Amino acid sequence: MTSYTIQEINNLLKGELIGNTTQPIEGPEQLQNAKKQHITFIGSHKYVKYWADSKASAVLVNDNLTVVPDENRAVIKVKNADLAMAKVLELFNPPAPAFESDIHPTAVIHETATIGEGCKIGANCYVGKNVSLGKGVILYPNVCVFDETTIGDHTIVWSGTVIRERCIIGNHCIFHTNVSIGADGFGYRPSDDGRGLVKIPQIGNVIIGHHVEIGANSCVDRAKFSSTIIGDGCKIDNLVQIAHNSVMGCSCIMAGHSGLAGSVTLGDGVIIGGSASIKDHTTIHSGATVGAGSGVMNDVPAGQTVLGYPAQDSREMLKQWVAMRRLTKK
Repeated sequence: MTSYTIQEINNLLKGELIGNTTQPIEGPEQLQNAKKQHITFIGSHKYVKYWADSKASAVLVNDNLTVVPDENRAVIKVKNADLAMAKVLELFNPPAPAFESDIHPTAVIHETATIGEGCKIGANCYVGKNVSLGKGVILYPNVCVFDETTIGDHTIVWSGTVIRERCIIGNHCIFHTNVSIGADGFGYRPSDDGRGLVKIPQIGNVIIGHHVEIGANSCVDRAKFSSTIIGDGCKIDNLVQIAHNSVMGCSCIMAGHSGLAGSVTLGDGVIIGGSASIKDHTTIHSGATVGAGSGVMNDVPAGQTVLGYPAQDSREMLKQWVAMRRLTKK
């Protein structure tokens, strides 16, 4: 079993070690669930009180918090305990599933496909006509990549993911289980006789930048024409919907169950909270934040935080909630 001394961990983190422990650290754990072989972390004042009763032998703490070491228990002060814990998690991260062969014999690969150096393709994968895979791409079992799609270097695609035709995927992306990239956008109009619906053809594609991560069971629909675009560094949670012709800037975050309707535009660094929904043809400018469960009906200025349904400036919405609460108490 992998273990490290507290000195080895502190050398990695370059923090301030207070106290000491001779206990080998065998992994990280939550503060209240930790055992003596664990290191834990405290990033907020409200959790400091739990340190005394925790069985952890070491703790990472923000340097603005007062946490006192105990007998054979150490404290490492760092600027940001969350980021420090991320480094510790990397130390104990188990290896990814192994491939017995680089390309499994049950994989179906079209003769026109280009497979880069060091690619690994698992059992029952399908790689279509004129697909191009860059260096070191990993397709885990049961992945489908359809015709004329390009995937950049060192992108990882987990099982069950389907990447439809003509998509363009960047380098170092991660698509988790059952992601859908490039399915038809949702486009229908009433028929002339008013007795049915006419499907609008969706002939565009999806373009995804570099270092994008998309969570399990999320969908990015292809455009009606032109492209649905996800910028470099975006991070998308599980069960997220991104509709046709939406455009996301760089380093946006979308939490679980949130969704963009058609032709939504996000600037750089936009944060969308869980279960928030964004109306079609809406623009959310760079640095804005949409609170969880909110419904955005209008454009959001750069840097603004909005809450509620319909979403409004967070300060105004909080005032309304306080006023409503006072009314109910009368």
